[in-house]
Amino acid sequence: MLYTRLGESGVNGMERREFLGGAAGAAALSLWSGAAQAQSTTQTTAEPANREYYLLRKYQITRAQAAGCDRFLETTMLPALARLGYRDVGVFGLEYGPETPASYVLLRHTDATKLLRLEEDLLADSEFVRAAAPFRTAPAASPSFQRVHDTLLHAFQGHPVLTVPPSGKRLLQLRTYESPSAADHLRKVQMFHSGEFEIFAACGMRAVFYSQVLIGERMPALTYMLRFDSLADLEARWNQFRGNPDWKKLQADPRFSGEDLVSNITNLLLSPKPFSAI
Repeated sequence: MLYTRLGESGVNGMERREFLGGAAGAAALSLWSGAAQAQSTTQTTAEPANREYYLLRKYQITRAQAAGCDRFLETTMLPALARLGYRDVGVFGLEYGPETPASYVLLRHTDATKLLRLEEDLLADSEFVRAAAPFRTAPAASPSFQRVHDTLLHAFQGHPVLTVPPSGKRLLQLRTYESPSAADHLRKVQMFHSGEFEIFAACGMRAVFYSQVLIGERMPALTYMLRFDSLADLEARWNQFRGNPDWKKLQADPRFSGEDLVSNITNLLLSPKPFSAI
């Protein structure tokens, strides 16, 4: 089965695979990204050929399950993903945020269909099936995890490719902005493309990726990840951002003022696992 949730669509199981692989799935993938491109007058009309999709997988676990989940991801999942051609796979632990502990896996690809067919590709790998059996077939009395949640993301046109952070100690902030309407969501995407990228960079907010949610639980929404050296660095950079005069000017722009474009923010702090490429 695929773990991906489709919000309010009501598509499940085998029907979900057929939906995602067919014309309806293709239309769903292009809906938000195409609308956002049409709304943003500051973006170029040409679609970047290398614009990426991201699959963000969350393993909801208990503390007793954490070590086994890490072992599965490092010794079984990552080698299988490498055989499937995935590179720069991110694996993170949740440091601060709801439902701690949790483990996150971040995959990227320019072909969304590849990400949507991940489960089928893994099950076609006999080595993965053999090695993953203890994790995947754990009895109900002692499960390997509580739940798995997938979110499909599409990189912003203005930041089409993920930036792999340099090695070393780092703290990753994953932020999701939910909007009260589709129109407000598109205006918030446009706001990023109208100067917010540059203001973040000027304040030392180093981006890993910016994206909008194509398939997820709380849409319409966008998700982005920033890299910091430490919690103190994160707090200092955000304070600098809040006081930045260009940010205040952008907030006052009539295109983006008048009502709140964001109705809810989810803010997670993640630490890379020792075997994470991101």
